[in-house]
Amino acid sequence: MDLDQLHTFLEIVRLKSFSKAAQTCFRTQPAISAQIRQLEQELNASLFERLGTRIQLTAAGRILCEYAEQILDLRRRAQDAINELERVPRGELVIAANEATCIYVLPNVFSEFKKRFPNVQLLVDRSYGRHVVESVLDNLADFGFTQLPVQEKKLQVVQVHMDEIKLLAPPGHPLSKLEAVRPQDITDYPLLLPKSGSTRSRLNHWMEPVEDMLQISMELDSTEMIKRFVLAGMGVSFMAASHFQEGVEAGQFAAVSLAPEPIMRRLGLVYRKDKALSKAGLGFIQAVMERASEPAVSRVEVDHVSGEPARTRD
Repeated sequence: MDLDQLHTFLEIVRLKSFSKAAQTCFRTQPAISAQIRQLEQELNASLFERLGTRIQLTAAGRILCEYAEQILDLRRRAQDAINELERVPRGELVIAANEATCIYVLPNVFSEFKKRFPNVQLLVDRSYGRHVVESVLDNLADFGFTQLPVQEKKLQVVQVHMDEIKLLAPPGHPLSKLEAVRPQDITDYPLLLPKSGSTRSRLNHWMEPVEDMLQISMELDSTEMIKRFVLAGMGVSFMAASHFQEGVEAGQFAAVSLAPEPIMRRLGLVYRKDKALSKAGLGFIQAVMERASEPAVSRVEVDHVSGEPARTRD
């Protein structure tokens, strides 16, 4: 049983004639008759009674007529819903990103997207670097945000945000008076460090010359906890400047660049190259390119990378 057979059946019912139905269906009468025979064989029941030149439905025909109308109506409604989806996209997008990125980078992106696509729900999967990449590869997330570089041939990788990793200290702290902080400058002070991730890996490399002299007070996996503990005077820390810029402007924190060279953090949008993008998906990319760089950088740079998956946390 297919939809075309049901359409033909209903046309015969409506017109009470095989020959007239053949005209409206743009088929020959033998072809129309063959379709009905196929239906009757499949259902193992006669659908029409032929009374001379007239036809009328059998009991089985009346039952099929009721359900056929419902089936074709559902088909029309499905088509209308799909057509409406192109005009007013609905559904959901799953975004994989860590908490700090959601708090300090993505609010402007989410706000702009919701203005354009109010009927599309954004679901946030809180993940870290390698988990972000894996979620996108496994189609558990539509888009991901993670630190670059990401080397995975199946992913499109676009740099969308960049800021600097700086020393975070209370105002008036001795290190806050320096123009730039060198590794040897931090050995006299307790450190509050991120427990793991790309930032921690890069800090470990920067601190390597003095690693035996470091005073690591705590290792934490929350940006907000680190900031709270710095405020409480429990030590100094390091994080992306965008994560505590408001606190610097409010006089809660002091920020100092690292020496001999600043450490820059690049954030990328990742999504599968082979995934068909909906109108909402394309709209999300556009919102990211327009708003993810605010306010940390004044322009968006694009970087396409290919290779193997990154094994890092943000």
